Amino acid sequence: MKTIQFYLIIFLTQFLFLKQINSAEIDIYKKIDLFGEVLEKINKEYVDEINQSESMDSAINGLLQSLDPYSAYMSPEIFQEMQTETSGEFGGLGIEVSMEAGVVKVISPIDDTPASKAGIKAGDYIVKINNIQVQGKSLSEAVDLMRGPVGSAIELTVRRRGVKKALTFNITREIIEVQSVKSDLLDNNIGYIRLTSFNDNSSQQIKKQIKKLKKNENLKAFILDLRNNPGGLLSQAIKISDFFLENGEIVSTKSRKKSENKRWFAKKGDITDGKTLLVLINYGSASASEIVAGALKDHKRAIILGESSYGKGSVQSIIPLKNKGAIRLTVAKYYLPSGDSISEVGVRPDIEVNEEGDNFRIKTETDNQLNYAIKLLNG
Repeated sequence: MKTIQFYLIIFLTQFLFLKQINSAEIDIYKKIDLFGEVLEKINKEYVDEINQSESMDSAINGLLQSLDPYSAYMSPEIFQEMQTETSGEFGGLGIEVSMEAGVVKVISPIDDTPASKAGIKAGDYIVKINNIQVQGKSLSEAVDLMRGPVGSAIELTVRRRGVKKALTFNITREIIEVQSVKSDLLDNNIGYIRLTSFNDNSSQQIKKQIKKLKKNENLKAFILDLRNNPGGLLSQAIKISDFFLENGEIVSTKSRKKSENKRWFAKKGDITDGKTLLVLINYGSASASEIVAGALKDHKRAIILGESSYGKGSVQSIIPLKNKGAIRLTVAKYYLPSGDSISEVGVRPDIEVNEEGDNFRIKTETDNQLNYAIKLLNG
């Protein structure tokens, strides 16, 4: 009798579980039918004739952007253009953007690009593009509005933290050639390395510049400048972190599937020979920049100076689609060696110095962080 009761309990449990699954599937199919009905009503009743294909693209993008600001749909045209970005040359304004509160948010302008020269800053909200309201548009639609022929002009209306009035910028589009690494010798004894992005040859460029700077016999310290660096390739962030570390974890990723969780560790060999290292960050330092700064901070290998970084601690995977487009989908989150997540928190500096002035170039009088760093390293 007990055996029969036992099997009956198992059967009822399985039945209820399957019933729940079937109920969820039925609910999804109802929603799909509802979506079709809404699309049909729009097509028949909306005041203007619509392009159903574009409406479907917007619906797909809306679904992805309801997940987080970094997931998005890319049409075949946008996907093809995106594939040229990490190779170091692409067309546009030179800004990394995301979507927040229905408007485009600037993660960071890239050094020496039209956006940077015009005065666009990390954290700016683009509310109008050529006098067209951004509110209500998807990120891909807003990006499409910003694209255009090289040499053509564009007007951006921007809202900035701490500024009451909207700012207007007139910018001329250019071919963006990303030179991700610059270096200089400051005060004859400090090696300054400016990294503007993490593209496919950034680590080799940094290694080359470090070797060049080490030829100076008076060299006693390094500054790694990651301000307004929007990130890029994870592989490059790991290699660059490894240059300054002897051992230990650099970063880990955790995803929904435990089997896909990963950890990366430093290999023995600090190519700077353990010299004093100071890392500059600001609100425009995001993603791969935060991995490097966070790893070096957690291992107490560097002093971090500046502002808290952006807080983009998620991993996006580009998944191709049958139509030759793709989706950018968040598949994991980054965690620092300490176990802390970067997401929405960022990396906090050891020494906080507020940005002043618009010019972040090497050795400028308005560059207070760099001047402060040199004084700090020289005692």
